[in-house]
Amino acid sequence: MAEELILTREGYQKIEQEHELLVSVRRKEVAERIKEAISYGDISENSEFDSAKNEQAELEERIIKLENMLRNATIVDDEDISLEVVNVGLVIKVKDMEDGEILDFTIVGSSEIDPQNFKISNESPIGRALMGRRVGDLVEVPIPDGAVIKYEILEINKK
Repeated sequence: MAEELILTREGYQKIEQEHELLVSVRRKEVAERIKEAISYGDISENSEFDSAKNEQAELEERIIKLENMLRNATIVDDEDISLEVVNVGLVIKVKDMEDGEILDFTIVGSSEIDPQNFKISNESPIGRALMGRRVGDLVEVPIPDGAVIKYEILEINKK
């Protein structure tokens, strides 16, 4: 059984766009490369043909993966999200209790992560620790070196 994938509306649309690009554009490009490689003659020792066939296999694998993601996606809509507790699709303002630094984390599904922009998965250690918590809660996040990061939740907002 396929695992449920939680996505924001934006994340779902990005997957749809990538799927459309691969199916409508990239498939044709790869097919053209294969056709061109076949025109060179003997395909048994034709590196262009081998390369194009490998690219085709990778492309089809990615298309299947995206189709499965779309099929198994649960979309979290802004209108359905309560600001009472941390959930996917929300921006969480936290204060690092050790150094006082203020951080904004956006909780997203696992396929939407972007650590440079503080988009963290609901399945990440920080995401798991924040999920379901409320403003004012103190959250402890164990990190790999055995230490614990402590955050206070200051605000819960929509994007």
